[in-house]
Amino acid sequence: MNTLSYKTISLNKETAKKEWVVIDATDQVVGRLCTKVAKLLRGKYKPSFTPHVDCGDNVIIINADKVVFTGKKETDKLYTRYTGYPGGQRFNTPAELRKHPYGSERIIKHAVKGMLPKGRLGRHLLDNLYVYDGTEHKHEAQKPKAIDINQYK
Repeated sequence: MNTLSYKTISLNKETAKKEWVVIDATDQVVGRLCTKVAKLLRGKYKPSFTPHVDCGDNVIIINADKVVFTGKKETDKLYTRYTGYPGGQRFNTPAELRKHPYGSERIIKHAVKGMLPKGRLGRHLLDNLYVYDGTEHKHEAQKPKAIDINQYK
């Protein structure tokens, strides 16, 4: 019997084709930018998406210090962290975090981390995200492709 067979192609670590992309975050809204970045990291824009494999791209975000929040979130939103000691709960607003070194990186990574799967795969995917405040980055050797994030849904 000669019939057509449709097989679902499942990627693995060796067969996944990962690319390097650069995103300019100037005047982008934090949440909307990070949803698209999380999809890129996960590989959901690719036709060969496999849920349990790291098949997404390596993403470089430049000008992270120029992202914006909508409404009054810049002063009203609170980030909570815990030092590990009794009474060690600390709160920061995005405006306070921007004053610290790597503050913009922490804002973006916090937002993207919440949109990735929880567990081993999500932690591994977050390692593929590189955030820089200025226009310079140290990944020129990978020949990253500049993309317009507004073209993605």
